[in-house]
Amino acid sequence: MATETGEPTLTVDELAARAGVTVRTVRFYSTRGLLPPPEIGPRRVGHYGPAHLSRLALIEELQHQGLTLAAIERYLDRLPAGLSPHDLAIHRALVASWMPDKPEETTREQLERRAGRALAEEDIDRLAAMDVLERDPGDADTFRVDPGLLYLGVRLLDVPIPPETILAARTVLLEHARSTARELTRLFHEEVDTPDVAAMKSLSADMQPLVVQALVTAFQRSLKHELRALYTR
Repeated sequence: MATETGEPTLTVDELAARAGVTVRTVRFYSTRGLLPPPEIGPRRVGHYGPAHLSRLALIEELQHQGLTLAAIERYLDRLPAGLSPHDLAIHRALVASWMPDKPEETTREQLERRAGRALAEEDIDRLAAMDVLERDPGDADTFRVDPGLLYLGVRLLDVPIPPETILAARTVLLEHARSTARELTRLFHEEVDTPDVAAMKSLSADMQPLVVQALVTAFQRSLKHELRALYTR
């Protein structure tokens, strides 16, 4: 089944499996108003779309960050109405960037449930190349997965771009990200009167959310400018 906009839909069980939570959690968030109601299809079955999945991922990330349900409600209430799944994914990425990397160990069955699809060995190889996951050397069906990158990595599997191009783009992004991080660290270092590890960590914790959001905004605007200049000649 698809939504009125033609997007594929999920049952509540499929939504919970994709998000890595229980059906009870989905229903609880719905009763609190954190998730919009599903579309009701034949036989009164609720159907959820990509926006529900992205919003649920954002809620879970906010919980991992330590926010209470009341704080999460306030956060979501401040979001502009009608955000697309893409916009919600950006918000989740910003929140996730405040957290240390915590790879999760998962089986192939759990991985495929989270991905919402069967994964061929070629898919696993591409996800590994993008650093979305690592294979367990001792068990071919066990992986260490970066949950923050999984959603993006799975979407890239269907992008009609050769893997070599995706990896080249990743290299470009990493090089510029490291360069930016070095320059910002130098600037922060100069602002601390008596530089030490504790002072730098404190300043970094305060500045990181602002810096990440500024980088995302600047990148989006720059990319739109470059594409407009390229295709309107």
